[in-house]
Amino acid sequence: MILGIDVGGTHTDAVLIEKQQIKKREKVITDENNLINSLLNATTAIFRDVNPEKLSRVVLSTTISTNAIVQNKVNPVGMMISPGPGLSPSMFPIKNNTQLLSGYMNHRGIEITHMDSGEVLNACERFSKDHIQHAGIVCKFSTRNPSQELAAYNLAKDHFAHISLGHTMSGHLNFPRRIATTYLNEAVWSKYQLFADQTIHFVKERRLSVPLYILKADGGTFDINHSRNYPVQTILSGPAASIMGILFTADCQEDAIALDIGGTTTDIAIFADGVPLLEHIGVTIGGYKTLIRGLRTKSIPVGGDSRVKYRNGNIHIGPEREGPAFALGGPYPTLTDAMIVLGLTKIGNRNKAEIAMQGVADAMNKTISETADQIYNLACEMIASEVLSVIEEINNEPVYTIHEMLEGKKLEPKMLYVVGGPAESMAQKLAEILKCPYHIPPYAEVANAVGAAVARTTAEITIHADTERRVLSIVEDGVQMSIPQRFSMQEAIRIGKEKLKARAMLMGAGQGDLEMEVIEQQEFNMIREYYTTGKNIRVKLQVKPGLVSDAAKEQ
Repeated sequence: MILGIDVGGTHTDAVLIEKQQIKKREKVITDENNLINSLLNATTAIFRDVNPEKLSRVVLSTTISTNAIVQNKVNPVGMMISPGPGLSPSMFPIKNNTQLLSGYMNHRGIEITHMDSGEVLNACERFSKDHIQHAGIVCKFSTRNPSQELAAYNLAKDHFAHISLGHTMSGHLNFPRRIATTYLNEAVWSKYQLFADQTIHFVKERRLSVPLYILKADGGTFDINHSRNYPVQTILSGPAASIMGILFTADCQEDAIALDIGGTTTDIAIFADGVPLLEHIGVTIGGYKTLIRGLRTKSIPVGGDSRVKYRNGNIHIGPEREGPAFALGGPYPTLTDAMIVLGLTKIGNRNKAEIAMQGVADAMNKTISETADQIYNLACEMIASEVLSVIEEINNEPVYTIHEMLEGKKLEPKMLYVVGGPAESMAQKLAEILKCPYHIPPYAEVANAVGAAVARTTAEITIHADTERRVLSIVEDGVQMSIPQRFSMQEAIRIGKEKLKARAMLMGAGQGDLEMEVIEQQEFNMIREYYTTGKNIRVKLQVKPGLVSDAAKEQ
């Protein structure tokens, strides 16, 4: 059995899955001030008449990191950056609390300029005076040789509560994205550690002795203890969970639109030939372009609890969520109140919903029903317009799925999948606007918890070999080893698979879920005075995102 839990900003959902069947489900209000209580409440009914010893794993998805970044409720971070020549600091994504260092490694990992230890210590002193307890250290081309980052870390480690290092974030070379990723990892560090502590405490309270996993942005999972080092990997965990939930509950084989309509936002995703799309380089969040591989989604501030206002002759839906629907005890009229008045949902107090709509109707000089209908139609049109915009944007770029790049692919969605609380109320209207049939998968209201439960552990690793220098780097681990001058691409792939398997197992992967593939491979001859002196080899491998073997459907 697998227990999946989605800790959302509005609700905490839990599901119990056994032999590909959803046996139990539960939805409770999330108490942000007492997360353990929310987790216990969500699982009380789940474990009634169930032997917890039958559990094989517990998996959570969470909005903790995402919300902290979007709402700017993060720790200040002191960034020590060694850019070398060729890139102006004006290009850096982080401007505040930044200290430039003079050390420099070139693109082959050869030290050109020594790092000045005095600069590092001066930065530590400066940040300490500003009461900054978190730091990030990023050196250009540290993925080729991390020694300068490690040297700076050894000098600075006693001055901060924690430090994130750029070379551990990703094997990609994009320097500005590496800076942003390192910054965000440290910015959410303390908030995520509290979440991890509470989650582990919950497992102990329930006396569960099974592996505990967290869902990542790419729709894969990793062990909770491993996740402590990379909290930035959990951004956009919620949208990833809904995509994996649809993948499990719906028999999607075609190009399709996937919508998760929640209380605060609607998450938009697209499937190509039944496979979710992937942000190839990295996701963008809070204006920061990162190196975090993630499923391609877009969140818009339209949800069931979006506040409705009439201002300057126009209806405004969102972007604020200032509590639940008026019909459910909230302070303001919402989209949900409009749907209650229209008879599209039976939740809440209808009389209160009518009172909420009356205030807007009076301002519009319309009836309650006319007002509710206009609000409902506008919300659907806003969502549909964003969907069409996403499809157009994707069709103007190369299409990457979680498995491969689809050369020349043009997306033409043939189905609309809708999950989330308002799915039943909005799916038909959205399908009419988008001109395609719709399907609401089973257990749509807890799709995120389902997706978290069934996602397999994913991992990636980058191998860089310089045969002239006879050095191989395992980039994300910051490890270097000697190789012979006749080292080949095939040997790089073999080593990569060995190291990837070990990395995935450390992150919690099972033997049956190690479907590895090469996603990038490049090889260049290095020429010196008309002679080939060696090769520059780069290989990137991943464990494919997908469903765990004990939950995957029969093909």
